[in-house]
Amino acid sequence: MEIKEIKIEELNPDEFIKQTIEEISSTVGSGLAINALSGGVDSSTVTMLGHRALGNRLKTYFIENGLMREKEGEKIVSLFENLGIHVEILDVKEQFFNALKDLTDPEEKREAITKTFYKDVFGKLVKESGAKYLMQGTNYTDVEETIAGIKRQHNILAQLGIDTEEQYGYIVIEPIVQLRKSGIRKVAKALGLPEEIYNRPPFPGPALSARIIGEVTQKRVETVRKATKIVEEELHNTNAFQYLAILHKDKVTGMREGKRDYGLQIEVRCWESLDAITGSPTRLSYDILEQLAKRITTEVPGVVSVTYNITKKPPSTIEAI
Repeated sequence: MEIKEIKIEELNPDEFIKQTIEEISSTVGSGLAINALSGGVDSSTVTMLGHRALGNRLKTYFIENGLMREKEGEKIVSLFENLGIHVEILDVKEQFFNALKDLTDPEEKREAITKTFYKDVFGKLVKESGAKYLMQGTNYTDVEETIAGIKRQHNILAQLGIDTEEQYGYIVIEPIVQLRKSGIRKVAKALGLPEEIYNRPPFPGPALSARIIGEVTQKRVETVRKATKIVEEELHNTNAFQYLAILHKDKVTGMREGKRDYGLQIEVRCWESLDAITGSPTRLSYDILEQLAKRITTEVPGVVSVTYNITKKPPSTIEAI
């Protein structure tokens, strides 16, 4: 399936919004659609486009998979209620952790996330609601990286030859698939989304499971969640494209109060990029790095080592998994 990119210099946000709303309305007709809202700029933009096109015939859900940032569901539901859009929280934590149990290979974890989202969770929602369409925020870079074999993005389906109607019982609509992140931000701003959404750093579809090397357990998610909160608090003023914390698999030797403390290692990444095609590590001051290390090793139980990634993309990637 060939997709033509709309480059940032070619994008007229108002025209794009008008055309996309018409396309969504024409595709869904008098039927129903559902979508998942994570709070990132991609899913938020799709939510706004969908509700402008369909009104209350689009049912929006926050999928509480146990892998999100701290209190993310409550924040996003409240924010969108203020925009006049009702969002229902769907608690499916148990399903996701069961699916990820004992998996360590990155591709196996991505496949487990994909199956749980699209077959188990959305498949059930479609049957219960009577909807025939699922709207999602796939962007052009997601498609590009998957097709190129760099990494399988969990939301890439039709582009890999997967017939979602046959396998899952619904048709997937991807309103922003021709845009990269920079273009999506322009559209989000034109739609009236607040800056805290349209300028928010990217967050992966598989959520914090994409930032855990090795098995994903509730305990390990809680560790990287706490580290993520600190990284976002300390780096939000850098104006970087993205910043994140990664939990490594193996324990490392540390010391506390003169004794050996065999503990966890967190890697911090902070990126300069326009569209996630390429990226360069932000040249953070040593004072900032030292503060990150101090807070993470003090406030996140079990962490004895904090490192900073200094490798460009490529050969590195922005996310670890």
